[in-house]
Amino acid sequence: KQLSPTSSQFEEVNRKMAPVMKCALLVSSATAFSVFTKPAVTPRVTSAREASARTSIIGGNWKMNPASLTEAVDLANALVSASSDLRGEAIVFPPAPFLTAVGDIIKDSPIHLGAQCIYYENGGAYTGAMSASMAKSVGATYILAGHSERRVVFGDNDDDINRQVLKTIENGMKPCLCIGETKDEYESNLVQSVCAIQLAKCLVGVSKEDMKDIVIAYEPVWAIGTGLVCPSDVAQNTHEFIRSKIADMYDMETAEAVRIQYGGSVSPESVDELMSMPDIDGCLVGGASLVGEKFSRILQYE
Repeated sequence: KQLSPTSSQFEEVNRKMAPVMKCALLVSSATAFSVFTKPAVTPRVTSAREASARTSIIGGNWKMNPASLTEAVDLANALVSASSDLRGEAIVFPPAPFLTAVGDIIKDSPIHLGAQCIYYENGGAYTGAMSASMAKSVGATYILAGHSERRVVFGDNDDDINRQVLKTIENGMKPCLCIGETKDEYESNLVQSVCAIQLAKCLVGVSKEDMKDIVIAYEPVWAIGTGLVCPSDVAQNTHEFIRSKIADMYDMETAEAVRIQYGGSVSPESVDELMSMPDIDGCLVGGASLVGEKFSRILQYE
């Protein structure tokens, strides 16, 4: 015979179940609220530059220009005026006689001062040479080493360049090491071999810790001052190889942190495409860095 619960038993059950039912109702309500009111999140698409932790770096190598101090001062002032919206880091490399004057003009701007070369001895009977300490004393923080014109015209070899790199680091400055192939080497498919040899020889004695201050500038010699620009995809492939070589010499962490510039007839018309490449972290600019409007546009690449 089935027994029916009394009203008092119903009341007792309801009393005991009330907290449980209340909790279940709250959970159910919260779940429903989150499902129907939480806005959808659209993932943000980042560019290759934004995805990289490396800060872009644009350098202007004035070479043996301009002809006078007055022109150098005018150019420096024009660059300072255009430096408020820099995308990354910027450096100018004026000739040695103009270092102090240009340094005074750019000292309160985001533009760094660099020297085009130093000699690896501390001092002595080296007519026409500039030591690392001299460059540092006038405000230089970057030093070019291994530029193709120094290699070809003045006979700097890989051993000389290595000693310049080490002396720059020893004096607390940052080397910008230039490497790259000639037109004959390019046409003979020796690009990677040339870059690998120059890296290996010029970075002898440079530690993993030192590499954080090294900038590599890949300069296809056949494109420097000729108006010819290495196609951006070809430049990217070479930059990617250089990064892989650095990984072999050190490790992947070091390679991913090193900034690699492209140099070779960079212009306002070519900079945007070059800078869109994932392994091109900047440009080393020659002729266009002598024209305020052109270099300003390059500094503000898109």
